[in-house]
Amino acid sequence: MSTPATALAPLTTQDAEALVQAARAAAEAAGVTAAISVVDAGGHLLAFRRDDRAVLIAGETSTRKAFTALQLDAPTADLVEAVQPGGVFHTLPTALDRPLLFLAGGVPVHRDGRLIGAIGVGGGAPEQDHEIATTAVATLG
Repeated sequence: MSTPATALAPLTTQDAEALVQAARAAAEAAGVTAAISVVDAGGHLLAFRRDDRAVLIAGETSTRKAFTALQLDAPTADLVEAVQPGGVFHTLPTALDRPLLFLAGGVPVHRDGRLIGAIGVGGGAPEQDHEIATTAVATLG
């Protein structure tokens, strides 16, 4: 039996590695020491990279950002205001006065209009992390 033309093409380990490499190149171009995590639609970690100069927490942060983007199917940059005190989502702020889980830098990955995974970048300023993740996703086409 042949596969229908509308079948979902999942996020593969090859895709995940390509996302990591694209994010790594974007981070280096921006002068950011970053950790990068890629999860598939089931929340399985497919690829991870941490710059040796990045703080250890950046690795956990990048993974949380990826999971958040996957679970809510939205870039985490779009959620920052919603999780501030008084926002739609209620959470305790961190020392950064922003919830760590929702800092910008997580971006969902779609294929054929369906959610297939997410990438998370941690290590730079939230805006930098978001730009790096967005740049990487754009390379998948």
